[in-house]
Amino acid sequence: MDTALDGAVRVFCERGYHATSIGDLTAAMRLATGSVYKAFRDKHAVFLAAFERYATVRREQTRGAAARGANGRERLRHVLLSYVEHSQGREGRRGCIVVGSAVELSAVDPVVRARVNAQLATNESFIAGLIREGQADGSIPRHVAADDTARLMICITQGMRVVGKARLPLDGTRLVGVAMKLLA
Repeated sequence: MDTALDGAVRVFCERGYHATSIGDLTAAMRLATGSVYKAFRDKHAVFLAAFERYATVRREQTRGAAARGANGRERLRHVLLSYVEHSQGREGRRGCIVVGSAVELSAVDPVVRARVNAQLATNESFIAGLIREGQADGSIPRHVAADDTARLMICITQGMRVVGKARLPLDGTRLVGVAMKLLA
């Protein structure tokens, strides 16, 4: 199922929800149309399952990136570098299902809006936790407003995904260096 959903994620990220047909999904998922309808009621159900799969994979990637740091500041730096990495090349051009959903569906689909908001809140909370960790270990000054800075970091990371989709170059080291100045 994960392999099939990975195919659906790829198509939804590249094309968006409305431009993706059931035919596109069956080809990407390598399933017959009947099998798709048997496993999922409709395209919307496939989309929601793909969204959850994407969120799970990205959460693991982000947590793995953070684990490479020795303290809160370095963990956050590695998270930002991970966003740069995933916002470039083929994956960057493919896009982010969270950003795409926020733009394309959040205004008209309350179920998707709730999923997008929950994912952004989870990411923001994780970043705020890294900031607080850095404050506890002395790598980030205590005067840094953890929640406000985390919100700004979410704006930065999601903006990176938009820039990547637009195929604009990202100088990751320079951008992350500037973002880290928010922690001074």
